[in-house]
Amino acid sequence: MNPKDVAIVGIGIHPFGRTPGVSGRTQGAYAVRQALADAGVEWKDMQFAYGGSYSAGDADTLVSELGMTGLPFINVSNGCGTGGSALTSARHAILSGAYDVGMVVGFDKHPPGAFNEDPENLGLGAWYGETGMMVTTQFFAMKIQRYMGVHGIEHTTLAEVAAKAFRNGSRNPNAWRRKPLSVEEIATAPMISYPLTQYMFCSPGEGAVALVLARADRAKQYTSTPIYLRSCEFRSRRFGSFEVYSPWTSPAVADGPTVEAAAAAFEAAGIEPSEIDLAQIQDTESGAEIMHMAETGLCEHGEQGALIETGATEIDGRLPINTDGGVLANGEPIGATGLRQVYENVLQLRGDAGDRQVPGSPRTAFTHVYGAPGISACTVLTR
Repeated sequence: MNPKDVAIVGIGIHPFGRTPGVSGRTQGAYAVRQALADAGVEWKDMQFAYGGSYSAGDADTLVSELGMTGLPFINVSNGCGTGGSALTSARHAILSGAYDVGMVVGFDKHPPGAFNEDPENLGLGAWYGETGMMVTTQFFAMKIQRYMGVHGIEHTTLAEVAAKAFRNGSRNPNAWRRKPLSVEEIATAPMISYPLTQYMFCSPGEGAVALVLARADRAKQYTSTPIYLRSCEFRSRRFGSFEVYSPWTSPAVADGPTVEAAAAAFEAAGIEPSEIDLAQIQDTESGAEIMHMAETGLCEHGEQGALIETGATEIDGRLPINTDGGVLANGEPIGATGLRQVYENVLQLRGDAGDRQVPGSPRTAFTHVYGAPGISACTVLTR
């Protein structure tokens, strides 16, 4: 590794789901303490921190529980891309040469029900919410309907994606939904927004993840199994891309931010999508996983049905996807989701994923997170 590369040397997680009586900040502090212990360091050893949450308070207030050491702690807020944004910022801080070791943390505690976003925060008029368009189930349903028609994706494939998520989640002690469901149960569940049924959508939830990052040339001081963050790229939407909360569509069609973020991540890492051994990609609903498989370059558009049907995306398949159950099984605590994906890939590359361990000693892993109003963050990790 280049001395200026960055390694992940400690990881921590608070279980996802519902934790009555435990605040989001407490969950964040729990994950931080786990990550510190994993790296064999203390809070006072951290030279900086980046962190964020959407509805559980400012991340920098964790210092009141962890220690007021005077370190620079920067709050990050970027929707579902909060974790990816925090990680990108932390990586740049180390690459700049200003720091040797630091912390990234994301946590959240959302109430039951749909996310309650204010349209004016996204540059939209109040009318957008008053007409019901802020309910994102409608957007995702419209987008996957069009995609299925253009690329020949079958309805059964949507249910198969969710069934895989719940199977994988049943093997994950930190997942929220740990009960496997059959393809038939998912396909015949109550319809929410056609063609997506109840069990094809994720739900807002709770949870926290923390990572300790260090200069690669010093990583072995903290762990015998460092995982190298070869790239971390973040992109926003361009004119012509149709993204969540878009109030209109353009006659000129452009690729979404996922396409550009993934391509940039692979280029920066010097690794091709075909070299990836496992991936965690955003599955806000079943259709999102299908579309993002191709948008990230992991397969061609239209190939998803055959890959999923033949088991290629299962834990023991050629390209395991969302090995921890993804957002469908874990839920969506906004500040933590992008970091949960990285946490899972670190476990897999270390060989520490237990019942859901990908066979064959995987060496490369990829993450992708997508959020409103059209942002995407992607990473490539290696051991």
